[in-house]
Amino acid sequence: MCADVLCLRPEQDFLAVGVMPPSDLYITYRGPADEDVPDLVQSACALVIPAVGPALDPVWFRGSALRLVQVTGAGLDRVDPDVLRDEGIALANVPGGSNMALAEYVISNALALRRGFFGASGPLRTGGYATHRAAMVKANLCGIGGLTVGLVGMGTIGLAVAERCHQMGARIAYHDPALPRDQTKLDGMQAQSSGIEDLFAASDVVSLHVPLIDATRNLVDAALLSRMKPDAVLINAARGGIVDEAALAAAIENNEIGGAAVDVFSTEPPLPNNPLLTVSDAAAARLILTPHIAGVSRQASRLLFTQAWDNVARLLLKGQTPSNIVLPAPRAPAVALAQAQTQQ
Repeated sequence: MCADVLCLRPEQDFLAVGVMPPSDLYITYRGPADEDVPDLVQSACALVIPAVGPALDPVWFRGSALRLVQVTGAGLDRVDPDVLRDEGIALANVPGGSNMALAEYVISNALALRRGFFGASGPLRTGGYATHRAAMVKANLCGIGGLTVGLVGMGTIGLAVAERCHQMGARIAYHDPALPRDQTKLDGMQAQSSGIEDLFAASDVVSLHVPLIDATRNLVDAALLSRMKPDAVLINAARGGIVDEAALAAAIENNEIGGAAVDVFSTEPPLPNNPLLTVSDAAAARLILTPHIAGVSRQASRLLFTQAWDNVARLLLKGQTPSNIVLPAPRAPAVALAQAQTQQ
């Protein structure tokens, strides 16, 4: 009989947001760098991991007793899907749990950049109150209402962002080669499908909501950035590697775009020589950098953690197929924990 669950995030993460992991499960908590993790993966029935973090060694999964890898978020890029598929290990996530938090990130940062809030503190600290206020008034800065928000990717997150921007009076444009998840909602918002070059040219705010795959790596390059309006802003809370960071830094430095908010980086944490960390002070006043935190809020974490543990319980306690399976179902029917304990 395998051990029940190995969890690669601290128990305190769950307790801090009021989520109590199922008491009927035997859960071992470890960090991914702990020496005994490879052995524990081999013997566990289920592995619970955060969506964000370094890739896990595929060797850990070869010949293991695992039936399920459960991600406490939407991202799936920490594990090798081919290895899991070969081993018959199910992979499940929690899609949509961070939608509200991500929409809040996009809107709050778009407003901070478009209305000049982010860059206002520095001048005030150096005695420039009157001068800077006059400059902001003269700039005729505007909020979201009446602007065009362009979304690259119209999955569950893109749709959530679109709905909230539409509620604030924005026009919605989107680019997604795949069939949108809810065309009825998009039609209700009068959202316009667009080629990506036209979207970048027409939008006042561009927000990215696509995964990092071969087709999206360095998707936003110097050529695409050059099509943006001089006062338009770019928001990337999707994945690092989708945006050419050197090209983005140059576009902000040269006043080719109004600014950007970047939550994800090609290497995390970003290296000291990352172009986005070395821009001038003037450019930095129009560049908001955050540490892959856009989807993290108390409300989002509570929802994500609850659904993740419920899914593990479906498999190990109820003998049911987990929800939100991304890879095929477990290789063998699960045995309810109460039954398994009688056989030990």
